[in-house]
Amino acid sequence: MIPQETIERVAAANDIVEVIGAHVSLKRMGARFRALCPFHKEKTPSFYVDPQRQTYKCFGCGVGGTVFKFVMAYENLDFPSAVRRLAERVNLPLAEAEFRGGDSDPAFQLKRRLLSLHAEAADWFQRHLMKSPEAQPARDYLKGRGIDREVAASWKLGYAPNAWDGLRDWAIGNGYTMDELVAGGLVVVKDDAKRGTYDRFRDRLMIPIGNEQGETIAFSGRVLAAEAQAAKYVNSPETPLFTKGAVLFGLHRARRAIIEAGCAIVCEGQLDLIAAFEAGIENVTAPQGTAFTSRQATLLRRCAEEVILCFDADAAGQQAAERSFAALLEANLTVRVASMPPGEDPDSLIRSRGADAFRERIAQARDFFDFQIERLGGTFDLGTARGQAAFARRMAESVRLVGDPLLREAVVGKISARLGLPAERFRELLVAKTRLYATEPADDRPTELSVVERPAVAVSQLITLALQHEESRRWMLAQPDWRERLRRVRGGELLARVLGARLTASDSASTNAFLSSLPPGEEQVLADLGFNEVPAHPAHVLEDCWLGLEEEELVARREAFQARMRAPNVALEETWNLNQQVLDLQNRLTDIARLRSSRRGLD
Repeated sequence: MIPQETIERVAAANDIVEVIGAHVSLKRMGARFRALCPFHKEKTPSFYVDPQRQTYKCFGCGVGGTVFKFVMAYENLDFPSAVRRLAERVNLPLAEAEFRGGDSDPAFQLKRRLLSLHAEAADWFQRHLMKSPEAQPARDYLKGRGIDREVAASWKLGYAPNAWDGLRDWAIGNGYTMDELVAGGLVVVKDDAKRGTYDRFRDRLMIPIGNEQGETIAFSGRVLAAEAQAAKYVNSPETPLFTKGAVLFGLHRARRAIIEAGCAIVCEGQLDLIAAFEAGIENVTAPQGTAFTSRQATLLRRCAEEVILCFDADAAGQQAAERSFAALLEANLTVRVASMPPGEDPDSLIRSRGADAFRERIAQARDFFDFQIERLGGTFDLGTARGQAAFARRMAESVRLVGDPLLREAVVGKISARLGLPAERFRELLVAKTRLYATEPADDRPTELSVVERPAVAVSQLITLALQHEESRRWMLAQPDWRERLRRVRGGELLARVLGARLTASDSASTNAFLSSLPPGEEQVLADLGFNEVPAHPAHVLEDCWLGLEEEELVARREAFQARMRAPNVALEETWNLNQQVLDLQNRLTDIARLRSSRRGLD
């Protein structure tokens, strides 16, 4: 764990207006700054930065938090990396000991070495592509696909020589160790008694895979000979730098265009993406494989509201589109499917017919369910009950992911029409076989951000005061029963966490350090509440809300006693005792109502 003192020093040294202003155009609006949100497409600015509290908030998409949260979201970094990035920004020296937590420090050092190794390896591959006589087939291949030297250099394309140990010998000669080469996936350990090694990539066109900062973290190597028996692509394995299901190819270059368009065009391959991007269609990206993962879908949801799948026209491409749908829909993205002409992919279509032909296909992209109904409708014999039931079961696997009841009913209508059956009959086919209207989640995949229930109004106001008004914070801490009272009200655990933290409400650095230590869901809720204005009369609001907590607790106890009184077989004596307790609670509630009314009259 990074010490809180370190986090506070970094937060104090970085002004959030300057940090965010380096990425978006901020304009002063009174005491705050405003801009178009960098995390979603909008025409009217709803993204605000508060220099006093050193926080930001978008009232359009709901994101917000500290300077650390912004750097993490904008640059797709983990928290320790964001702290380092901000420390480097202001030339604040941080000892590695400040970041140590068990074995985490060696892991960080390994990642730094692997980043350096991959950057230098990309340069080495590129030099071979540009200058080596052996790489002429690779240059001819790129020329045949319309990729000239300038484009190849822009995307850092390279060539892996046809040697078993070329990269290995170069890397060892430049100070890298065999352990680092193996950890980075650039060499493979032989599965035999000699335990030797060989280069993973040989005689292949090399396509670097970058993270969202554009740093090379992996490679994809494409075979050059059309008749080769080897796999068409060889990719880096998962390493400390690279998780296949968490990276989108080209996103670091396409992010701005995707945000501006509000739409991401998803291609199947890297060369398809390069062809589209260089043709002026820049809102493109590609998964590291064929089907989307939930993490990749979450990355896209930060930039876009709609995804257009543009996979190959063959059966494998259509199946990949279907496999991608679940993750994309669960990320609340609208999904359409663009059909390519038979035998074509985006790259070949652009080369043969021009960029406008590709744009036309994108413009004509169909709703995913229309695409799936047509595809599966040709697979089953819908003239038989067995075929109808099979079709219904397959469609249900997609329909059950639709959370919007209106959209779900519209899709059911489309499927029923395709079957030639009333909607009720279609539902009957599903009852025994599907979970179309089930409320449980479709699977056990974790989400990146757990949903945290927002506190009750009184607790929300108290959290705002505890985060921003030091006198109110001290008053709450002075109440002898504050822990017990907060344990019994909705959202009280969040307020208890704020009061129990080591922070000073008037010090934005300590507040931001505390927020950064929380799980993402809790951080978002507290950052939102901390962005609220302190009321004009904080003492009056404070006491009124504190009484409101007691009122909420008493009401809950009263309702519990009343429910017990209504239960069958309750003895007369117990009923009398319960009734007396209800009366006592009601008298106290009446007193609280009078007190709250009188205090509100003072405001």
